Amino acid sequence: MVSALLRDVALVAVGVAGLWVGAGQFVAGASRLAGRLGVSGLVVGLTVVSFGTSAPELAVTVDAALTGEADISVGNVVGSNVVNLGVVLGGTALVRRLPVDAALVRRDGALMVGTVLALVAILWDLTVSRLEGALLVAGLGGYLLVLLRTDGGGFDHEVDTGPFRPSDAPRLLGGLAVVIVGAHLLVTGAASTAADLGVSEWAIGATVVALGTSTPELVTSVAAASRGEADLAAGNVVGSCVFNVLGVLGVAGVVTPLSVGPAAFTGTLWLLGVSVVATLLLWSRRVLSRPEGALLVALNALDWVVAFLGR
Repeated sequence: MVSALLRDVALVAVGVAGLWVGAGQFVAGASRLAGRLGVSGLVVGLTVVSFGTSAPELAVTVDAALTGEADISVGNVVGSNVVNLGVVLGGTALVRRLPVDAALVRRDGALMVGTVLALVAILWDLTVSRLEGALLVAGLGGYLLVLLRTDGGGFDHEVDTGPFRPSDAPRLLGGLAVVIVGAHLLVTGAASTAADLGVSEWAIGATVVALGTSTPELVTSVAAASRGEADLAAGNVVGSCVFNVLGVLGVAGVVTPLSVGPAAFTGTLWLLGVSVVATLLLWSRRVLSRPEGALLVALNALDWVVAFLGR
């Protein structure tokens, strides 16, 4: 029992490391290749970098869907958004008070809450059909068009568009391959760990897997805050939450219909509450203070406790 658990935990750890390294290589290679082809930095940030930084969530969610682990698939999306708002946004505010752009709250914050409301409606029958997945992807297309027309909105990523080198093409493909392999190892290890511990796959997907796929964003946001660039964090986190629901879950639903347990619906209701609280906090004084950041972290911790108590 113990040896099996250690093996499965090791698979999860290796999977997370693979996602982290692979996504970084993919983004760097793809950004330089796009720059070589004459694509503007704004478009690279909105497409290549935004998609690349969400590659871990996308790869894990689709892999879990294809292997019949729908609760891990949906749990990763819902859990990643809770982690983004609780641990990443709240944790960043604990490092440094987070100034917020008013336009971000009016547009992206409201849209984030709207996408979660749409997800609640979709999961009412505990399924995500191909049609519903396609509608989510279409919504992502509309969101990207809005961002392009408003100078990038919240996606203020630092884009690596240095001189293109011949090694960047295999770097891109190699990074993507590592992400795919890492995602499969993470899903396999997570499903086995759930069985070892006697907890539900939803609990593992919404906590361990979600934290694993969100670790790069956490490290990046905290590092940016420590360098005095905390103003970028809120936009990137909110934009990532929108992308996870519309893009990541949308693609998974198109690939294969998903059927989940009741915990998925209640977990999404919790995400809706956290999203509303985060948006109101960002709206209140156009700054996220340390106490407010601590509140978001506490809401994330409570979500994990409830997930595991529900087993």
